[in-house]
Amino acid sequence: MTMQDGSDFERLIEFLRDARGFDFTGYKRASLMRRVTQRASEIGIRDFRVYHDYLQVHPEEFAILFDKILINVTEFFRDTQAWDYLAKNVVPRIVAKSGDVRIWSAGSSSGEEAYSAAILLCQALGEEAYLDRVKIYATDVDEQALSKARAGYSAKEVGSLDAEIKDRFFERQAERFVFRAALRRPIIFGRHDVTQDAPISRLDLLICRNTLIYFTAETQGRILARFHYALDDDGYLFLGRAEMLLTHAALFTPVDLKERIFTKVARLQLRERLVLLAQSGSMEASNQVARQLRVRELATEGTPSPQIVVDSLGVLVSINQAARELFDVPQSDTGRALRDLEVSYKPVDLRTPIDRVVRERRPTSVQGIELKRSDGTPATFDLHVVPLIDEDGSVVGTTISLFDVSAQIQLRTDLVRMRQELQSNKEELETTNEELQSTVEELETTNEELQSTNEELETLNEELESTNSELNSINSDLAMRRGEVERLNTLLLAITGNIELGAAVLDRTGRVQVWNERAADLWGVRSDEVVGHSFFELDIGLPAEQLRKLIQAGTGGATRHDELVVVATTRKGRQIRCRVMAHTLGDGEQPSGVVLVMEELNLQAG
Repeated sequence: MTMQDGSDFERLIEFLRDARGFDFTGYKRASLMRRVTQRASEIGIRDFRVYHDYLQVHPEEFAILFDKILINVTEFFRDTQAWDYLAKNVVPRIVAKSGDVRIWSAGSSSGEEAYSAAILLCQALGEEAYLDRVKIYATDVDEQALSKARAGYSAKEVGSLDAEIKDRFFERQAERFVFRAALRRPIIFGRHDVTQDAPISRLDLLICRNTLIYFTAETQGRILARFHYALDDDGYLFLGRAEMLLTHAALFTPVDLKERIFTKVARLQLRERLVLLAQSGSMEASNQVARQLRVRELATEGTPSPQIVVDSLGVLVSINQAARELFDVPQSDTGRALRDLEVSYKPVDLRTPIDRVVRERRPTSVQGIELKRSDGTPATFDLHVVPLIDEDGSVVGTTISLFDVSAQIQLRTDLVRMRQELQSNKEELETTNEELQSTVEELETTNEELQSTNEELETLNEELESTNSELNSINSDLAMRRGEVERLNTLLLAITGNIELGAAVLDRTGRVQVWNERAADLWGVRSDEVVGHSFFELDIGLPAEQLRKLIQAGTGGATRHDELVVVATTRKGRQIRCRVMAHTLGDGEQPSGVVLVMEELNLQAG
């Protein structure tokens, strides 16, 4: 069993979904498998089934794995050129509108993009209008990243910001920089999964940068459909440099393709809604006028066929010119009750089909009605009555349409002849169309593959940027620590090298770290021969074993300054009495070592 076992990998993904609610089924398999494999390899696991078992036994591993999968590579005003275009060409249009400004930063990671949008809007509106009008929703599936967005950033993470922006919009709290509390109120951070959760609606700007590239084409389509619903008709979609939307032209059209800024392709509407505010008169009258305006809005106007519109109270709301001429009804009858008009029963009964439609809430028709046209010629009409159903499901009225079917018999005859003539052409066209369709499908497949490859490359680039950032941080820490060690060593050598006593620095394990010139002169061994070796294993004339308790006491925990006089033999073979003083290095309960100071005494000295 290896990391390439697809069935074991799918079971692992299902376990993550069922156990922790993270659904990665819509993510690209190649990228997802690569990230999971990388994490498992870090802990020495080469098998998806074994890693599955490991997750069940070690619940803390979930957070580490999710952090590895959810690549949080972001920064303030990332891709500066795109943000400059947004600030100059899009933000002014948004703030020029009246009312609230609603922004959604989806896949916000640690919040830099949400705060970048807040900075642009605050600069465009001023602080007072910004606080009054703006609402920014910043969401992500990674709770840890959201916590970081709330807690603030290190000096390095805000280092890309201009000093003026940093001073105006951020406050320093200990070692962190947090967004000013006074300007933080319009920004709401929360967990949200763009593949499953309902979108935030009525948006002026939706920011989702370099997030879609991690999902499959099918999942991207579902997400973009939700984004289309979320945006106002004049709203903007701001994507990352790796996302093109070449296959979603029916939903979004580019404002600037290079900067990845799109606008919504609005659905067709019948017409703008009319708003009627009654300045006087009863509430009943106002409701009636509003109801009639709503009926007019739903009705199809301007058709050449005769059409009558009646509201739910039986009032004649509209009758088009063709119907007025056919039934000889004056325009002044509009607004009267239909039952009071002759047209309700003559020359054809309209009341019965209207009542049936309102009762059954479905269309009905009456065929073969003989009438005379306005010029007096006879004609045959089909009558169609259709209910007008509002958004809340209520029937607000009915439309009555009449269609002249007198010429249909001749038309059918002509159609039969035309069908015979066109049949052969149709077969040829179908053959040609199939060939063209096959070519188009091949081109679309090639385009999808190219786009997928491009997105995969961008994903790899994101991963490399993340790894490079981590390595740079580790390198900086190591360089700082190395410099500190070198400084301390230089200082210690300067101190020990300028005293007339022998000196040695031992670490907690008894290994020699420093050996000064006087010690080398006393015992006949150079510094480079003893540094790194255990003091107790040195072949010198100083009886190290007699000093073991003294040295161990100095590294035992509490700060000590003890001494012991022993008989030793110098490098020249001369016996001396040597006073050895032990001084503890460090403080508290965790000393870092001991300093031995060795002083030659006369043999006769007491």
